Amino acid sequence: MESVKRVEIIAHSVELGKILDGLDKAGIPGYSVIRNVAGKSTRDHVSRNSSMTMLDNVYVLAFCDPAQISAVAENIRPVLNKFGGSCFISDAVELLTTKCVG
Repeated sequence: MESVKRVEIIAHSVELGKILDGLDKAGIPGYSVIRNVAGKSTRDHVSRNSSMTMLDNVYVLAFCDPAQISAVAENIRPVLNKFGGSCFISDAVELLTTKCVG
């Protein structure tokens, strides 16, 4: 098992390219993107009748070496500060497995 950092980002889909560019610049080896995410935030002050629905949001999940977290924050924070969104970073453990040969 290996200690890693889990990075979760929820933001408007228009900013997905900037977010992924930021992860690439930070040297993140890979990520998953889930589109059309809906939910409720404690910081959400937008009316439910807004023409922009919550289904315009994306969820980005990435795992990285703990040493990369400063670079992730440096690249992602400006995008979220300008356009909104949330980023959560937590500890995780990667279960190392053998490569499938079948």
